[in-house]
Amino acid sequence: MSKSIISTCYLVLSLVLFLFPGVSSAVPEGVILTWPGGAGGPVTFDGTVHAKRGFHCDACHTAGLFQTKKGADKMTMAAMKEGKFCGFCHNGKKAFAMGDNASCKRCHQTKK
Repeated sequence: MSKSIISTCYLVLSLVLFLFPGVSSAVPEGVILTWPGGAGGPVTFDGTVHAKRGFHCDACHTAGLFQTKKGADKMTMAAMKEGKFCGFCHNGKKAFAMGDNASCKRCHQTKK
């Protein structure tokens, strides 16, 4: 394969990644992240659920809601109820609200 063809392929790929960052950084389906979650039990984030609703990584990370480094954000329920982190969307308007006991199990996995 000639160098010009390889260079052209890299150029096209670079343009796609630059022009369509949301496509290149979609929340990977099948990725599940887990946090300790305190007394309510571990909290899970399912990338499949969010990706199927059309959300991409940059919707939360580029917007400044979450840092990309694992453990960098100190999430608390109080902060989320103030509209930070998950609470930015999970406010009862954009997505289900977090404030009532019925919603707890949607994120928190009951300890056994």
